[in-house]
Amino acid sequence: QVQLKESGGGLVQAGGSLRLSCAASGRTFMSYAVGWFRQAPGKEREFVASIDWTGHNTYYADSVKGRFTISRDNAKTTEFLQMNSLKPEDTGVYYCAADPWGSGGRTLTDYDYWGQGTQVTVSS
Repeated sequence: QVQLKESGGGLVQAGGSLRLSCAASGRTFMSYAVGWFRQAPGKEREFVASIDWTGHNTYYADSVKGRFTISRDNAKTTEFLQMNSLKPEDTGVYYCAADPWGSGGRTLTDYDYWGQGTQVTVSS
């Protein structure tokens, strides 16, 4: 069982930046793909970004491409989502998810383990 915990959310003005972190309790992310998803009020959870289990390949939703960057620390203990040029439509609860030996899929069912989420609010 992998337990994930997100951190780094908060309130920021449009144009600002936040860095989200995702840590796995008691283990590293070696051999895991990690994805970030978000859910705005009244909307379905949607794909934001992912990194495959090798850590070499990254994928982004069109809406965040060029503004968000997913990365993994060298010790593979923490995944990051750097979010720049934030917009009000980026507001939502952000979740990280893990998939053993995964390719960095874009759908919810690609991932076996989920965190509790962290709130990101972007004011206009």
